[in-house]
Amino acid sequence: MRVTQLLVLGLVGTALPVQFANADADGEREMLARIAHEIEAIQPLMRQAASQANPDARIRFQYDWLRQDLDQIQHGIQEHIDAPRAEPRTFPPLRGDYRR
Repeated sequence: MRVTQLLVLGLVGTALPVQFANADADGEREMLARIAHEIEAIQPLMRQAASQANPDARIRFQYDWLRQDLDQIQHGIQEHIDAPRAEPRTFPPLRGDYRR
């Protein structure tokens, strides 16, 4: 459970500076690239947490769902960095509930 909390805190901690960044496009891209990098950096932590999970637990954390959601977020960030658009896009909803 502690690893999960660290994952969430790390992701939120990297996202907070984006709110206070300057409005210039280069600064925004740099911050978004940092967020994408941080998402990539927590992949080993997720693998480690998944390897330590109890397979016989009644309620299991769904690491695959979390990985899919983070991949989707990272892909969206990279798309924006590579080809920013003026119109908002729609994305499928995140699963959000990782307990079964």
